[in-house]
Amino acid sequence: MSDAVLYEQDDSVVTLTLNRPATRNALTELEVVDALVAALERAQADSGVRAIVLTGAGPAFSSGGNIKHMRDDVGTFAGSSAHIRENYRSGIQRIPKAFHELDVPCIAAVNGPAHGAGCDLTLMCDIRIAAASAVFAESFAKVGIIPGDGGAWLLPRVIGLSRASEMIFTGTPIDAQRAHEWGLVSRVVPDEELMDAALSLARAIASNPPGVLRMSKRLIREGQRMDLPSLLELSAAFQGIAHRTADHREALAATFQKRPPIFTGD
Repeated sequence: MSDAVLYEQDDSVVTLTLNRPATRNALTELEVVDALVAALERAQADSGVRAIVLTGAGPAFSSGGNIKHMRDDVGTFAGSSAHIRENYRSGIQRIPKAFHELDVPCIAAVNGPAHGAGCDLTLMCDIRIAAASAVFAESFAKVGIIPGDGGAWLLPRVIGLSRASEMIFTGTPIDAQRAHEWGLVSRVVPDEELMDAALSLARAIASNPPGVLRMSKRLIREGQRMDLPSLLELSAAFQGIAHRTADHREALAATFQKRPPIFTGD
């Protein structure tokens, strides 16, 4: 198994760590793509996983594309325009697709610079917590390319069209405080407190019924493309499932008995 992405599980919380600090956790190498997609699929298939924290090894969260490979026309960036198109489709674009199929709540613990596809990777997560030293940039224009991994779809949905356009058109980085003001991250914490904050939030999420968490996340995702009547129909169907779970009965019993619930996923 590749060590490009570390998979660590503590009870029902999984920590995924991008583990290529020498390239500032660049995402465009196929080994990294394969490892990250495999880790997401592993978590999705494990009903015992209730929350994920994604972070980067070393001082950066992710530099996005490997600009040395761009310069040398190798890897993802090798070949004709047609080849590069297919390299993107069979390579880095598999990451947003894997996140789209992920029903487990995911927190990005952004420990440093998140540039280009690295910034977009944070957007694929449901919640973002930034270290004070984190920097975000849709830096594609600075190297003469466009967001190739879904950033033009993701970013406007998180911070709005005007601010997303500003980030994409200028490529200018924003610091963690500006990211918080714009709604790109939900909180900023001192660097040394980042993982504690992210794991504490993950544990709070994981204290709830796993089936409810996964159905709730799917409702949020589907709600981005459905009209309200369609979402209400899906909500009613999911609610019918939720009301007949053992976890729902346990939640009610724990409430009336004034004790912590014990959820099994049943």
